This record gives sequence, C-alpha cells and structure tokens, in this order.
Amino acid sequence: MRSVEDHLTLVTAAAVAPRPVRVAISEAQGLMCAEEVVTERPMPGFDQAAIDGYAVRAVDVALAGASAPSDPDEFEEFDAGGAELVDLEPGEPMIVSLPVVGEVAPGARTPTRLQPRQAVRVETGAPMPTLADAVVPLRWTDGGEQKVKVGHGVDSGDYVRRVGDDVQPGDVAVRAGSIIGPAQVGLLAAVGQSRVLVHPKPRLSVISVGSELVDIDRTPGPGQIYDVNSYSLAAAARDAGADVNRVGLAERESSRLREVVEAQLIRSEIVVICGAVGGTASRAIADALADLGDLEIARVAMHPGSVQGFGRLGRDEVPTFLLPANPVSALVTFEVMVRPLIRIALGKRQPMRRVITARTIGPIASVAGRKGYLRGQLMRDEKSGEYLVQVLGASPTGSSHLLAELADANCLIIVEPDVEELGTGDEVEVAFLAQRG
Repeated sequence: MRSVEDHLTLVTAAAVAPRPVRVAISEAQGLMCAEEVVTERPMPGFDQAAIDGYAVRAVDVALAGASAPSDPDEFEEFDAGGAELVDLEPGEPMIVSLPVVGEVAPGARTPTRLQPRQAVRVETGAPMPTLADAVVPLRWTDGGEQKVKVGHGVDSGDYVRRVGDDVQPGDVAVRAGSIIGPAQVGLLAAVGQSRVLVHPKPRLSVISVGSELVDIDRTPGPGQIYDVNSYSLAAAARDAGADVNRVGLAERESSRLREVVEAQLIRSEIVVICGAVGGTASRAIADALADLGDLEIARVAMHPGSVQGFGRLGRDEVPTFLLPANPVSALVTFEVMVRPLIRIALGKRQPMRRVITARTIGPIASVAGRKGYLRGQLMRDEKSGEYLVQVLGASPTGSSHLLAELADANCLIIVEPDVEELGTGDEVEVAFLAQRG
C-alpha cells in the first residue's frame, strides 16, 4: 500500500501548467501575472489637485490662521507683506482674502495661469494652474466665488499629486508571479495596459462512468441513481480555479469510453473519471484506455478513498485520475490529490489547503494504517481564541457515504496512520475547506 505522501509526489510531478496567454484585464482577475508590467509613462501624468479647494501659491496664504499681534503698537505697525487681510482683530487668527480668477474641473485641457495673490477653484483630479504649488482645502475657506477667505495656511506641495508620485516610467506596476486582484486591475488600467500576460486556468474534464447512473433531468428507474459525481467534482474543480468541462455520463463499453476520454485528452490539462474503482470494473476501464497510456489502479493508505487510479494518458501525457464512485470518497480524494495539481498548474506557491492545529471536543476514531481525512466542524473559543473541532457523524469516524455530512463540514480532520483513536481534548491537524457565506 502506497503512502499518501508518495502518491501525492507521483501526482504533483505530473503537473502541467498551460502556456501563458494574453487576456483583457477585465478577464485577468484571480489569475497569476506571467510578465513584468513596466510602465512607460508617469502616473499621474500631470500635477493635479488631490482635494476640492483652491489652487494657490503657498506663500500667498502663509499668514492665514496665524495669530495677529495682540500688542496695540505692534498691531498698528503690522506689515502683511502685500497680503489682503480681512476681519483683522488683535490676537485673533488672521484671514487672507484672494480674488478667485477661474475654476478648473478634471479633464480640463486649457492651461490656466495663476498670478501672485490669486486663487483658482479646483476639483479633485483637476490639473494644477501654472505657478500654483498647493491647494487650500474647501473646508478651510468660506467657499467664495469672486473672492475667497482663507483661514488656514498651507505649505508648498500640500494636497497636490505631483507627476509620477504613484508610478515613474520604468517602474514595475505588476510583477510576474503576483495574483491579479482588483487593485492590480486598476493599476493596469491606470498605466494604459488593456491586456496582460497571465497563467490561464488549467482545463479539466470530468467524466462519470457507471451503468447505474442517470442524469439529474431523468427519473431513476429500478437500481438506478443520479449522477452526483460529475456535478460535485466539476464544482470542486471550479472552486480550485480550473476551467471545467463537465462531460457527464460515458458508456462503459470499451471503444465508446476510449473515444470519449481521448477527445477530452486533446482539450484538457487534467482529466477526472469517476466510478467503478476496485475489482474487475476498474480493471476494465484501465484496459479500455491501455492504448492511451498506463492508468495504474493503486491502493493508497488513506480513508476514505483508499483505492484510486492515476496515470498520464495521450500524446501529451495528460494527468488522468480514476476516483471512487462513492460521492464522499470521490470528493475527499479530489481534495487531497487533484486540487493540489490544479493549484500548481495555476502557479500557486502554496497549493495545499491551510492547516492549523485544533483541540478535539469529542473522541475521534480512525482506521489503523491509513491517513484519515474526516469531515469535521471547526469552531473557535471566544475567550481563549483556541480552535476546537468535532467529527461529523453518528460514529467517531463519521459515515463515509453520507454526502450531507460533507456539506456541513468546514474542515477535514487529518489523522495520521499510526493513530487509531483521539480522545477529547487531544490536538489534531485540521485543513480548512472553502468558506461558505
């Protein structure tokens, strides 16, 4: 029996990353950037107002907000240096008055020139008038239209976004290997990049095999059940980041099955076949695909999902999985073996789920000699902040066939092969599943 680690090493060695493709930035979100995006122009490309207010020369409003002399003699002899002061009272904050000679909105193309001791009304993002070196925020003024009273001074450069403050020519806007999120999309747009080279989603095909299966739009007859696996595994693959083609049901007859699988090998980086693992049924599937490559049926020291198939099929040696028919076993095996392959193909540095240590709140039994992946519910103690976990199901191991239990699970409890039982309060490793809601 092969260990989980050895089998996973065999699987991940077969990872095939699709060639990078150039896509519109609107389609790049969530993908990994495959190039260094170097900016050719500064951003912003011109000096612009960073706030609504009045563009001024800082020197012209230097006295605004400063206290006027309180001594009568000094007050009478006070020299404002050419600044027009209003409502001047001894010891009170001084107010500078400036004529408003224009207004500039974002997108204005006509240059505006400011003369000494003048102000221009500006909106956020508007180009700064010539000679203006600061913006007085609107809240520090009376909002005047012909003349504006300024009650607080500013320093040169205040509330101004200078050319290249954000990005200079030659700067790397988005680095290769970074995940493109909303901020990266915005930055690409800001530097005029409409398309970007990315690592695309790996294409994955899901095929169900089983004479007992019917699609969900039909009523099952005697001895028949719905095809659950192709839907659940397709969803799991999308959750992992793959571009999924749910093929659905395929006939078990050798030539027809080979034809369906071969067609998917041409269009996929990963193929997942589910159903009939173990015994003569799985051997029949492996034999049907023998011309395409060796699909090994192996026993792996894990539960559920101890019997599974894997091989590299077709001219391109596409990683191909044969997963159990049981829906829970299929999903757990997918989680442990297939999901990491998808994440590696996406270029993720950490392809595995986050694992933390939690304390059990009840007994947990496991199968001797096999690594257990048991469905559990993870919670956190409000007072101590400690993670707590309980196994789902009526028995300490849960029930491997109950899909409803997996739907309620938010984690997998990982029990090492040499552990048969955990008591209440014992520590155990737990892998987070996707968050719901």
